[in-house]
Order: sequence, then C-alpha cells, then structure tokens
Amino acid sequence: MTPSSLVQRLSSHRQFLVAFSGGLDSTVLLHQLVCWRQQEPGVSLRAIHIHHGISQNADGWVAHCQAQCAEWQVPLVIERVTLAQSGAGLEAEARAARYQAFREALLPGEVLLTAQHLDDQSETLLLALKRGSGPAGLSAMPVSAAFADTQLIRPLLYETRATLLLWAQRHGLRWIEDESNQDDAYDRNFLRLRVLPLLNARWPHFAEAAARSAALCGEQEMLLDELLADELSRLLGDEGSLAIEPMLSMSGPKRAALLRRWLSHLGATMPSRETLTRLWQEVALAREDAAPCLRLGEYEIRRFQQRLWWLKTRPGQTDSAIEWQNPHAPLTLPAGLGQVYLSPGGDIRPPRAEETVSIRFKAPGMLHVVGRHGGRKLKKIWQELGVPPWLRDTTPLLFYGDALIAAAGRFVTLDGRGDTEDGVQFCWQKTGS
Repeated sequence: MTPSSLVQRLSSHRQFLVAFSGGLDSTVLLHQLVCWRQQEPGVSLRAIHIHHGISQNADGWVAHCQAQCAEWQVPLVIERVTLAQSGAGLEAEARAARYQAFREALLPGEVLLTAQHLDDQSETLLLALKRGSGPAGLSAMPVSAAFADTQLIRPLLYETRATLLLWAQRHGLRWIEDESNQDDAYDRNFLRLRVLPLLNARWPHFAEAAARSAALCGEQEMLLDELLADELSRLLGDEGSLAIEPMLSMSGPKRAALLRRWLSHLGATMPSRETLTRLWQEVALAREDAAPCLRLGEYEIRRFQQRLWWLKTRPGQTDSAIEWQNPHAPLTLPAGLGQVYLSPGGDIRPPRAEETVSIRFKAPGMLHVVGRHGGRKLKKIWQELGVPPWLRDTTPLLFYGDALIAAAGRFVTLDGRGDTEDGVQFCWQKTGS
C-alpha cells in the first residue's frame, strides 16, 4: 500500500521522472511509486540513472538499475556525465553534472522526483551552518521547488532513513551500497557517520527539530520575497538589469536582500556575503569612468548607465577576422556569437565581384555613418549609440575589402549605403534567438 503522505504530495501530478541511483532511498521511492501506479493506472513513471564514472563499480550499478527497472516495468534513462574539473570539489561537481542531466532529460509535463529524506535535511542544514549561510541557505531543501520549467519534488523529505529501511526490508527490496558513502573525507559523509549519530543519540528528535528550523528559515525567505517583490520590480529594467541609484539610500541589509533576489530572479547561484559586498563596492560604486566587472563562474556582473547587468562571459573578438567566402550563405561566428547573413530588401549595397567580404570586430580610422555629419572613431560611435562596453568587441562588423560597410543592427556607413533596388540587410542571429 502506497504511503498516504506520498500520494498527498504528488496527487496533483501524473508524470514523473525519478532520480534513481539504485541506493536504498531512491529504491524505496521508486518502489512506492510503482505501488501507486498499480492503484492509479494514470500515473506515468520514468527513471534516470547518472553514471558519474567515479567508482569502479559504476557499470555494475547501471546493470542493477536496469534489472530493477525492467522488473518493475519502468523505462530507464542512463546518462553518462563528465565532471567539470572546476575546482569546486568532487561533491559539488558531481551534483552540478547530475542536475544538468536531469534538466536535459525531463519531458514536457514531467516533474522530477528525488529521494532526499529527513536525515539528509539535517546534513544540509549543518553544511549551511559550516558555510556561514544566512536564512536562504539555512532553509536547506524545500519539499517542492521550481526546476527547469517544471518542479522538483522531494516526497520523502519528512521520512527518516530508518523508516525507509523498514519499508525496504518489509518488501524484500534489493539496493546497492556506494562504497564512497563510508569515506568521511567528504563533508556530508563526515556529518552522517561521525556527527549526526552523536546528536541523534543525545537528542532523539534532533532531525525533526532541524527540519522545523529549516522550514522557519524558508518561511522568512518567502515573506521577504513577498515584501520586496514590488520594489524589486520597480528596479528592474531592460534584459533584467537593476537600477543602482534608488539603492544608494537603502540600509545595507535591505540592499543585500534585493541584490540576492535580483540574482535569484536571473537564475544565479546565491552569492556569499563577501561577494555581495564586492558587487556593491567594486562594481556599483566604482568611479564614473570605470568599466567594472565582477566574475562569478561563467557569468559576470557589470555596470552601465547606472544599472547592474548580469551577463554570460564572452571573450572579446577584437583580433578576429573571418573571411566570408560565400556571402549568400550564413556565416557562423566564433565564441558562440551566433550567425550573420545577408538578406534582400535592405539599404546596404551588395559586394562587388572584386571585393572580398569579411567579418571583423574593430575598425580603425575615422568612420562616416549614414545619418550623421562628419567622421568619428568607432569608440565614439559606440558611445553615441549607447552600446554597452561588453558588446563593442563582440558586435560583428561587415567589411568589403578594407572598407567598413555596416555594424549588425547598429549602423551603415557611407561606403556601404545602397543606392540601387538590389540592396541587402546585414542580419545577426544571436545564439538562442
């Protein structure tokens, strides 16, 4: 019989992707879902197993999961992942790879289920304390959270590991034991093996109390979200940028709370207190003529026109020059910048037969732009057009020979102005657009 608590938490959904490691927790979760499916034929299950390539037993775990899912008639996806080697640590890198695989595997209408339980919640709370986290970090894991345009649900979060073990034994389930779980060099294992047994022996209801504390922190964060939502909305502008001037007169705690919610709104990893201080001091309050930048992983925070911008880091292309041998076909740009192409019906003259066509990202000398009097250097043109600094060396420039013809989406030069009916447009299709 499926536990009523699980059915209650999942009753509004019918399509599930289950993170299935083959260990005790995920085996119990998948078995309970299979039992529910027998009672509710409309329930649709798939499982996903992540092969991290870390353990020498990983191939054996795959075989076990395949056999178990075949017995229970649950389709299984096997995903082999490569860890980033980012220096964040094995645990963090494995988790990041795992959740990216989950994002990519989810089908429309599915929600992701993971098997964290009450003891896992205690570990997560203690790890947050070790890091010096605030209420957001101390709220640990919610039962349900937004994830990849759907939801991530942890239906076992209020069950103890002892309860899961009892279910597994009662139903004769088989599961794998990851040998790395006994290695207390990992922080989470150290807590599980060394610390929590002492705490639970001294205070038998420690796990429940820790979960209540985490829930209370979560409620405080939800309340702050609600109280600050309108103010954050007023600060937001184009492409999610954030106005600096209204925050100058705010108290430090309120400003930090808004900055955290701005970054959360953009999908960023929550910053440390030190990072928030650097963001404000080094970027927001940098001198007027500076172009400050704070790197955060693959992203960066910049200031432009008294606003903060959250941007994917892209290398400048000042020294790139790409010959466009066939201007009638799209040209792929370097560094993930997308494609450019010429389409009919524009105000740019087509290249002459003897002119070589190329794409560059800098232009020397004085330039004469259609609609403006006199010559200007490219830097001055970018400033007049209000082009942010990070776009100035990644915006493709169209050249015929050594003459600048146009900047994609920005301007056309007198050298490129078309005066015939066969004019073309210089189009830029950015990655993801």
